[in-house]
Amino acid sequence: MTLDFWDRTSGTWINVATVIGGTLIGLVGTSRLPSRMQQIITQGLGLTTLFIGFSMAGSLSKVRAGQVDGVIVGLLALVLGGLLGEWWQVEARLAIVGDWLKHRVKGQGKFTDGFVAASLLYCIGPMALIGSLNNGLLGDNALLTLKATMDGLAAIALTGSYGLGVGFSSLAILVYQGGLSLAAGLLAQALPDPATAPSVLLITGVGGLMILGIGMNLLEICTVKVGSFLPAPLLIPLLYWIATRVS
Repeated sequence: MTLDFWDRTSGTWINVATVIGGTLIGLVGTSRLPSRMQQIITQGLGLTTLFIGFSMAGSLSKVRAGQVDGVIVGLLALVLGGLLGEWWQVEARLAIVGDWLKHRVKGQGKFTDGFVAASLLYCIGPMALIGSLNNGLLGDNALLTLKATMDGLAAIALTGSYGLGVGFSSLAILVYQGGLSLAAGLLAQALPDPATAPSVLLITGVGGLMILGIGMNLLEICTVKVGSFLPAPLLIPLLYWIATRVS
């Protein structure tokens, strides 16, 4: 069966549409709510984000790299990735992109924070990866459609806190998920079963810890520089390979 461009990327376009739609609803609806109600919405989203993060982080306990526990691999990835992120100034560079978009569209308030937080929330996690592979290989957009629904609802709440910047995270979804869907053939050879592949479980766990950081930022518990940890998931395959060879 030969899939055309739409068949391979339809889930991504649906996801983009729901995020934009959720942002528009959030801009119209939450702006009319008193600040105390907007705060409740943000806190509800923050608590839910923490739950999602904890659920994903649990994947670290489901895998071992040789004799090394998955939690240890995740810790090493976070520390080394965070150091690389600070060295490369990833957080600052993301802020530059957000500020550029903010200037171009004359955004206000926490535009850049919304763009960064929403982009990370929507693109980190197994649903984005596995859903994109399914869409690109089989033309099955069911998982991405489910994710799109969740992301659209989250966009409504996020927009109440961050404003228009949330909608521009759809660009990150388009590039990340669309790119994965189009490259699915190559990725499928490296990951025959991405749902159970140890490296994917480790990436999911580390992604969950990063999402916990987003939840803490939403609840204003502390300020976690989540963007600086972006190199961490990229280090997982290398760390997993090293751990399986030395133990």
